[in-house]
Amino acid sequence: MSSRTRARGVKTAAGVHTVRIPRQRSRRRADPFVIVVPERPSLAREAAAVVGGWLWRSRRALAPTGLAVLALIVAGLLHVMAWWSGLLLAPTAAGPLVWLLLMQRRRPASGSVLAWRTGLAALASSALAWLAVAAGFGPLAGPLELWWLLTLIVAQTAWLIVRRTH
Repeated sequence: MSSRTRARGVKTAAGVHTVRIPRQRSRRRADPFVIVVPERPSLAREAAAVVGGWLWRSRRALAPTGLAVLALIVAGLLHVMAWWSGLLLAPTAAGPLVWLLLMQRRRPASGSVLAWRTGLAALASSALAWLAVAAGFGPLAGPLELWWLLTLIVAQTAWLIVRRTH
């Protein structure tokens, strides 16, 4: 590239090359043309864009996974900032079981409805109990990571089954 077309002293973003075309003799007062040529994206950036696009398109199907990752982060922050918060969260694990008893009293069910209600209450109680224990001892202490993973797999599977049938 000749020194006449190379931009001197012009700041541009990283990875962008600018080329200035000098003024033509006939247009003395006209501004020069500026051509911006972006750098080709790397393979890692292309892969990240593909994975990000896939995650965005399937965000509803992956809702339990997002909530599980959020619970893992929240439990880690609660453990670091206030380990005693696990003691405050422990009674909430009984909430879904109380809901199940109240639902059975108000609207008695049997068969598959009772099975889904029981499974949902057990899953929610397990998740809340994990959150309380993880806030107290840390989310990756002992078997808590396995408990988190199994709860995630069950919740994601149930979510996909419910989404396909309704």
